[in-house]
Amino acid sequence: MSHEALASLRKTAEREAECESSARGRVNRIMSTDNDLIKNLDKLHTTDLGAVRIRRNLSLETEDVVSWCREKTASLRAVITRSGKNWYVDVEDIIITVNAHSYTIITAHRKWQSDTAFD
Repeated sequence: MSHEALASLRKTAEREAECESSARGRVNRIMSTDNDLIKNLDKLHTTDLGAVRIRRNLSLETEDVVSWCREKTASLRAVITRSGKNWYVDVEDIIITVNAHSYTIITAHRKWQSDTAFD
């Protein structure tokens, strides 16, 4: 994905977040340039084994797992949190784990019922 396409994706997500926030009177997701993961979407990558693991865990048919994860991460519905050395992207009942220093997508899996029991 080109830098221009990533920048456009980020700006669109920011505008959508602002619109949704003002329409509902509250912020469901904070999309800001202070979020290092959003600022560095172009650095996202994974290993060959990581891509195999993600495809298997999510039953994906796509060959380009990294682009798929970028799109999910940039989504308006994504909730991005950082805990220790990892970023966690929670979107559409999926959790994507990204190393915060190298931007390596470590894994992605579907949320289990116990993951959402207290949401």
